[in-house]
Amino acid sequence: MSSERAMEQVLLAICDVHGALRGKLMSARSFERACARGLPMTDLVLALDPLDVPIDTFRTIGIHAGARDLRLWPVEATLRPLEWRPGTWICLSRATWGDGTPCELASRETAERSLEQLAGRGYEAMSAFEYAIRVRATDGSWATNGLSYSLEQVGRLSDLGDRLWEALGELGIELSAIHTEAGPGLLELNVAPRQGVRAADEAALLRFAVRDLAATLGLRATFMAKVASGEEGSSGHVHLSLWREDENVFALAPTSDELPAALRSALGGVLGHLPALSALLNPTVNSYKRLVPGFFAPINATWGFDNRSTAVRVIRATDPQQCRLECRRPGADANPYLVLAGLVAAIVTGLERGECPPPPIVGDAYELASPLLPRSLEEALQAFRADDELRKQLGDDFCDYYETTRAWELDAFQQAVTTWEVALYEGVC
Repeated sequence: MSSERAMEQVLLAICDVHGALRGKLMSARSFERACARGLPMTDLVLALDPLDVPIDTFRTIGIHAGARDLRLWPVEATLRPLEWRPGTWICLSRATWGDGTPCELASRETAERSLEQLAGRGYEAMSAFEYAIRVRATDGSWATNGLSYSLEQVGRLSDLGDRLWEALGELGIELSAIHTEAGPGLLELNVAPRQGVRAADEAALLRFAVRDLAATLGLRATFMAKVASGEEGSSGHVHLSLWREDENVFALAPTSDELPAALRSALGGVLGHLPALSALLNPTVNSYKRLVPGFFAPINATWGFDNRSTAVRVIRATDPQQCRLECRRPGADANPYLVLAGLVAAIVTGLERGECPPPPIVGDAYELASPLLPRSLEEALQAFRADDELRKQLGDDFCDYYETTRAWELDAFQQAVTTWEVALYEGVC
């Protein structure tokens, strides 16, 4: 990160429940005051849908509760320059209520609570988000032709790629690789792992930076889970390991399939709670269009060694310190803080109960009839409501709040008339 860039103004940001950064653009002087006193912002920011429609089913926050103040406190360690906006910096924030208590509904605070529970077990999480995104060219066409790992096609986006390396570097995000995927305009971005909540911080900043920077180049980037039927969707895989005293407790012996105790329990916890976790990992109606057989998106609660058809892939690296699990269920549309919060909460339950996973899958997991995961947001929400153990880890107040936001989306979708319905029924009914 460069320390020589002038700071004229600062975007003070909070991540909303949908994973988007919202906030205020402030002068550098106002930002200094906010560091000392906090910055008031209406709690309506927690009670809006992605199109800014107030979710009026809330009674304790938002419009029916007077839209009271939150107070945002800059997390100064996240203050970074925006390379493509000279003079402008960005800083993430933590949220409290007016009395100074942490806001139990805020995404970042929810992730931190899960990580604190993990720390209470003596472990620290190391994780990395791996995003697949879609990019449209200036004329609206897809920016690549859909050939996976094409050096020629990735070269067509050299302007965006070159700018991303520098811009993300300024944000403290170590972009390690970019490659094309098997879908028009589909790119995968790989970043370095980080400890604790920093992994989600960097994922939130990456999502903002990619979209905003692409727009300055006349491109359009989206993290939508599925943009076209019959093609691959956009994933948000999470690579995760647990550490204790600088030791990776997920480290596997090079030639053995025997799982370390911590990895065995973590797998058991994640797979056991994966139906309920789907509400967090696949949070939109569109999310479930991605989760179909044959497109490297898992449909059942399975795991395997280096098996990309399973929900969780165990990676046995040459370097034991790089051994990890990869949860392949999340979509690119998921809130990274809530993905991390949910996975860590499930791991904590697995550690506490000494859970054991089912046997690993060898071969194509799509051929299995069960155990199938939710196939719609409605099914996922039902599983989320029924998982008392996961609710206890995440907190009832947060879970009630999150359920309300998902139920609002379902209701809005059920009232919508899609172009598919019009095309199918208008002429025959």
